Amino acid sequence: MLIIPAENAVNWRRPPWVTLGLIMTCLLVFLFYQGDDSRKLEGAIEAYLESGLIELEAPVYEDYLQRQIRFEGESERILELQDFQELRASDDSVWVAVSLLMDPEFYHYMQQNRELLWAPADRQRWAEQRGVIQDSYMDRLSANQLGLVPAELSLSDLITYQFLHGGWGHIIGNLVFLFLLGFTVEKALGPGKYLLAYLLCGALSGLVFTAFSVGSPIPLVGASGSISGLMGMYVAIYGLQKIRFFYFVGVYFNYFRAPALALLPVWLGKEIYDYWFAGATGIAYMAHAGGLVAGAGLVWLLGKSVFQVRDTFFEPEVEEQDERFTTAYAQAMGSLGRMEFEVAQRQFEALWQRHPERLVLLEHLYQLAKLRPDLPLYRERTRELMNETLTRKQPERLIEVWREYLGKGEGYAPLAAEDHNRVLFTSLRHDDLKAAEKAFERLRSCGDELLTTEACRLLAEEFEKRQMTPKARHYKQMLQAG
Repeated sequence: MLIIPAENAVNWRRPPWVTLGLIMTCLLVFLFYQGDDSRKLEGAIEAYLESGLIELEAPVYEDYLQRQIRFEGESERILELQDFQELRASDDSVWVAVSLLMDPEFYHYMQQNRELLWAPADRQRWAEQRGVIQDSYMDRLSANQLGLVPAELSLSDLITYQFLHGGWGHIIGNLVFLFLLGFTVEKALGPGKYLLAYLLCGALSGLVFTAFSVGSPIPLVGASGSISGLMGMYVAIYGLQKIRFFYFVGVYFNYFRAPALALLPVWLGKEIYDYWFAGATGIAYMAHAGGLVAGAGLVWLLGKSVFQVRDTFFEPEVEEQDERFTTAYAQAMGSLGRMEFEVAQRQFEALWQRHPERLVLLEHLYQLAKLRPDLPLYRERTRELMNETLTRKQPERLIEVWREYLGKGEGYAPLAAEDHNRVLFTSLRHDDLKAAEKAFERLRSCGDELLTTEACRLLAEEFEKRQMTPKARHYKQMLQAG
């Protein structure tokens, strides 16, 4: 049974560049770095067969497997023993050599017990020839060089093992899950924090794997620990919110909704159960469990500092926002068409609060307020619209609204001196001298001496620049009289 979260869709207008970069890095490493492993292994097999070591090691390997089954209780190795015996009986020396070379635990066993396994002459020959094969070929395989080997743990291996894979099935499966989970977590955390969290989850899952495999020479490779970390982060980000999950059982698949965190113990329990009861499958169950705990833990412990979810993460996508706006706007316009002005006003006010970037909403509110110029709301909407048009560099609309208010609302609630001063400056910048002079007269009537003096000086200078001497003289005289 497979269960994965499927709450979001990819927004290709803002591609998940880090997730795509991780996918590309894993592919490039697999193709161009790990691609050389087959040549190294072929060289190792050829050298091994030429050395004649197969005659020394094959009987020891059968005895080793029998000991593992009898004394270590590893019943899952019975099939491995039967397969190896069949290979020897069929005289398939190549695959016998592969079995002997590709079992690092068996090599470690021979190193530890060579004094007991062979006579001195054979022991010396084995040490010399097997050592050369190991150094020249086996230790140079990608998994042994950059994989995570619990018996030889290094800090760099905690990062590098995440980009290695054991075959096409392994890498394709991991990269599909990396994409399905990664783009959502990247959107939630942002590219930089997402990359840090991804690598940190991989490192922590590697440490958990090492703790349960102390002294093991078998290397761990693959991004599954990091991806399990993404699963843990995914459900921790949503918390108790109900989200969609995709599930697949046999040939049947469907979706269901559940609180995100409810799936964390299910996933974790499955990995721990498989670790104890699934047998030797080659799957690093405890690395997966460690990744799940690490991912959820990072969000819970550092979710308000380092790995804080972006404020915009839970907002609808642009397309959904546009669709919601269109629906609500149509409803408000419908109320307006039915002349339900109070209802329309409430609807436009709610939209304006949610979409302050859409000036058309304020225009509607201004037009509604203009229906009652005797009420204070008309003055408030006029000043608000004047400020918005000035901010958005719409001088013609600013002056138009100002003139309209002078005709309809000035007799009920006069504008402030700064409102007229703003119109004066805007008019001069756009060569509307008539509006500038009218704004000055309104400014004078407000009784603000400081603003009036500065505006008068500005008008005198502007008219003098334009060589309009009578006008310039008029305002200079006004300055002197003041």
